Amino acid sequence: MTKQTILIAGGALLVALCGAVPFAGDAAAQPAALPGQPFAPYWFPNDLLRWSPGADPDAEYNRSRVPLADRFHDPKTQSNPHARPGEARVASLAAFGSTSRNPSQGEARFATYTAAYWQYVDVLIYWGGSAGEGLVIAPKPTVTDAAHRNGVPVLGTIFFPPVVYGGRLQWVRDLVQKKGDRYPVADKLIETANYYGFDGWFFNQETDGADAALAAEYQRFLRYLQKRSRLRIMWYDAMNKQGLVGWQGALNSANQPFFDDDGLISDDLFIDFRWRPARLTASRDLALQLRRNPYDLYAGVDVEGAGYNKAVPWESLFPENQPHTVSLGFYRPEWTFNTAKDTEEFYQKDSHFWVGAKGDPSNTQTSEAWKGVAHYIPEQSPITRLPFVTSFNTGQGHLFAVDGAIAGRTDWNNLSLQDVLPTWRWSIASPGSEPLRPAFDWTEAYNGGTSLKVSGVLRTPNQLRLYSTRLLLPAKTRLRITYKTGQAQKPTRLQVGLTFADNPSRVEYLDVGSTKSAEWGTTEFALSQFASRTLAAISLRFASSAPVGDYSIFIGEIAVLGPSPIRAPASPLEPRIEKRWDSPGRASLRLRWTPPAGPVARYQVYRRHADGTRVHLGGTPNQVYFVSAVERVGAEREATLLVEAVGPTGVRSKPAVIPIPWPKP
Repeated sequence: MTKQTILIAGGALLVALCGAVPFAGDAAAQPAALPGQPFAPYWFPNDLLRWSPGADPDAEYNRSRVPLADRFHDPKTQSNPHARPGEARVASLAAFGSTSRNPSQGEARFATYTAAYWQYVDVLIYWGGSAGEGLVIAPKPTVTDAAHRNGVPVLGTIFFPPVVYGGRLQWVRDLVQKKGDRYPVADKLIETANYYGFDGWFFNQETDGADAALAAEYQRFLRYLQKRSRLRIMWYDAMNKQGLVGWQGALNSANQPFFDDDGLISDDLFIDFRWRPARLTASRDLALQLRRNPYDLYAGVDVEGAGYNKAVPWESLFPENQPHTVSLGFYRPEWTFNTAKDTEEFYQKDSHFWVGAKGDPSNTQTSEAWKGVAHYIPEQSPITRLPFVTSFNTGQGHLFAVDGAIAGRTDWNNLSLQDVLPTWRWSIASPGSEPLRPAFDWTEAYNGGTSLKVSGVLRTPNQLRLYSTRLLLPAKTRLRITYKTGQAQKPTRLQVGLTFADNPSRVEYLDVGSTKSAEWGTTEFALSQFASRTLAAISLRFASSAPVGDYSIFIGEIAVLGPSPIRAPASPLEPRIEKRWDSPGRASLRLRWTPPAGPVARYQVYRRHADGTRVHLGGTPNQVYFVSAVERVGAEREATLLVEAVGPTGVRSKPAVIPIPWPKP
């Protein structure tokens, strides 16, 4: 599978294809797509007019079922005092694979761009499109699921490339074609966003040859979208009111009609990279004159080529001791993945990009020009209601664990399964000594493919801040933590720290105690003494009465559970094979089931072997799932698949059974 890359020419955002794939060893092992594989959708405008869910066999496999979470910022627990809340926002314009043949529900390979710093992102633009594939790009559901779980809205992309790169002005006319008082393609854009479960559209019109009349029609098209929907619209600073493609690097009279013209046209404007300090100041002033929030303007910063080595006049965006000028729009922050040779380097680069060279969002003071986004923009959190459960699952793995048992040892990635990851990565303090090292670990997991490993020399107490929360605790609230040291009957030297909104300078500690075995263990605490208080932060404390030279512990899960009894959800109903494709000794399957009553966080699919062992095949919040391959074992007459519903607390239903009869030889 080829991977998307972007060329920059004269300010344009241009899509091309390239065979270079990071982590080549992982990518090379990726199997070819099997029959029945659903792919993420894309269209040309007239093709979109012919689209309907009932006529598209892949449609349901591309739906996001995760609602957009509410989120908040807490100034009392804010990590970095230099960051300014309530001002500039961050737009991330990122590609998550190629436009075409992009699997809808994850892949059987480890290497992928696992966007993981959602706490600093306010809107995600799902980037893609090309003249040879399609121009209207809907986000794949895995990305929308992960973003929504973190409270981040997602926009699809409508991209009209320059003529020199295959653009055709007719495609622009096709988009804004009118039928009576309707714009049929606009109606389809509303329908697709509502059906697939994402939040709006990013418009990038860079095809040459338009005139003022076509530009005016495009403006009326956007106004129609605003009136007919609640979708979020972001306009890229390219085509002006005369129809000419000329990047302004500002909000000015040339592009204002696509932002605000006697009323809202676009919710946001992504300003082209050629902005200068004076242009940003003038853009802010004009937005205020229009009675618009200046932070609806996103100054584009192209990081696709150099990442955090890019020279950026930060003082123009974020002047010291003054309000931020406008918001920040990153173009291709997945540079951190595309230029990494392995997972360790990717996560190091991603940390440097978002929280600075020191890897600590609370400590961004450095002589480097790039101080990290956390230096300017405070973190936000979606943890506002019980239950809250995390297994630190990044959405990829070399194995898959279920309640501590290994249920699969093949590489996988699936952002639909990504947990809400720690708010502060990594903020650990150890007065007078080198602190322990927290990191994601892919060799041990309790649920999913990842755990949190904390290791190093433990001399003085270490305080690791993890999650910003806004959880009102009723009576009988409980907290449980699951951990593994590899040793039995040994002190964990671990405490759970709780910070409350009514006294944010004080941390209440719960002592985890000693391990019972060398395997995963769980300690549960009653939190009744904290009833009616609002939990503002969760941290971990590591302390020992004597130095420990090789301290190491894996944290597999943290859960804060309400007073309601924990009940397993009902089993999925009517489990069945929607369609199958057979080849010698194997089958590819599209599965379907009916959701049971009550809340379900996700579904897990397994194969059960004759000896009762289970192998994990995948998971989804959806009610359909593609299984790429079920292998026939010997001369068995049928295989057995299981589908479990997993509730919000992590408790699993009894499995629904799907028999897979094999063809007779």
